[in-house]
Amino acid sequence: MGLGPEAAQLASWEGAEAGIGKKKRRKKNKGGSRSTKGGGARCWMKFHLMGGCIPSRAKVDTSISSVTTQCESKSTNDGSRDQPVVPLASGSTTTSNAESSSSASKVGEELKVASQLQKFTFIELKSATRNFRPESLLGEGGFGCVFKGWIEENGTAPVKPGTGLTVAVKTLNHDGLQGHKEWLAEVNYLGELQHPNLVKLIGYCIEDDQRLLVYEFMPRGSLENHLFRRSLPLPWSIRMKIALGAAKGLAFLHEEAERPVIYRDFKSSNVLLDADYNAKLSDFGLAKDAPEGDKTHVSTRVMGTYGYAAPEYVMTGHLTSKSDVYSFGVVLLEMMTGRRSMDKNRPTGEHNLVEWARPHLGERRRFYRLIDPRLEGNFSIKAAQKASQLAHACLSRDPKARPLMSEVVEALRPLINLKDLASSSYFFQNMQTGRSMAHSNSLGTRNGSKTHGSCGRNGHQPMRSLSHGAQASPYHQSPKPNGR
Repeated sequence: MGLGPEAAQLASWEGAEAGIGKKKRRKKNKGGSRSTKGGGARCWMKFHLMGGCIPSRAKVDTSISSVTTQCESKSTNDGSRDQPVVPLASGSTTTSNAESSSSASKVGEELKVASQLQKFTFIELKSATRNFRPESLLGEGGFGCVFKGWIEENGTAPVKPGTGLTVAVKTLNHDGLQGHKEWLAEVNYLGELQHPNLVKLIGYCIEDDQRLLVYEFMPRGSLENHLFRRSLPLPWSIRMKIALGAAKGLAFLHEEAERPVIYRDFKSSNVLLDADYNAKLSDFGLAKDAPEGDKTHVSTRVMGTYGYAAPEYVMTGHLTSKSDVYSFGVVLLEMMTGRRSMDKNRPTGEHNLVEWARPHLGERRRFYRLIDPRLEGNFSIKAAQKASQLAHACLSRDPKARPLMSEVVEALRPLINLKDLASSSYFFQNMQTGRSMAHSNSLGTRNGSKTHGSCGRNGHQPMRSLSHGAQASPYHQSPKPNGR
């Protein structure tokens, strides 16, 4: 399985998190996020030297606990990384070691372990991941490090690499109360919830201060990796298949689960793919029980990721299932456009994907401008129109106007098999010709005598295309695990 790169780290690994109050965090945030380059080596060194992550960091409340294990690359450029939503609550979020110990002592009361979960020993998981060696490292983030491992098909004993059952082992940084809560949420939710579009939690380990989770291994990694970190574009039909699977997962949580759940952290890095590109939701560290009875929302600290979180939730802290619907709309837009929800590398006015796309979403012809140009017309016109309309509905500023996820599922079902390719459309061909002419004129203007420095017309920086190739990507590739 995979749990993908932490999209929202607030500061560098060196001084980020343990016992940091708000004032200290604010100073760090002024300088922006730093590179995580080399984090994998540091992550491995902790396990190599101490048998686990050093108990030093308390993850800031505003960070996201997602760690997609099939993370093949880590961000070293703040311009295109997701940013965490700043919590509205005031007061210090410092977490002391005493709080962490107290929380750990209550784990027996808080842990509602489902009978199907396996309980692993730390030694078993250490052996299964080959002593947490760097070749087994799949990814890392605010929650901790994730390693590839091999265990018995129907047991907990480690086996030789390449045999038995392949798993992803997620570790918990010893980062205080918030990390402890998210670890418990993962176990308690995924221990009870089972659905083809939710990642499967196999088991857990809790020994002294060691806490680990064992998931099914997702061989194709995260949707984020395929959209933004691969040189080859993800085919349109597969994008629609992934959108449908992810929508089914959310619909199950909202409308079918015995105890309805608000996911609260829906984003492309949390959508994982199996060998057949079936989508599964991962990371339930921020999930919340949906409101019951006459209640219309859950009031909670604002946590999530900039660019994905619903505006009404960011402003009020009132959380509903329609907050997830908004986040789904953002990810659907990412799949349509091939653009990140937040990307500071793009020209002014295009940093925020939703705000850039809004004027085009409701237009029957302008929606063409939204489609990922790397698809080169290899997409269904009808499917793209319907997807554009659906994204527009999901992203409504009025939460009540957004559809239910079950309605989203029904809208997506027929889009997978539509074959009316845009490349054969007369209108699309004319639009492409117009684009080429405009691009040529733009190049001529930039290279002509009227050009001043690197600025284009009206003194703005010329548009830079966001390459998704390995060399041009702002992300450095982390070591690929064996067997991938």
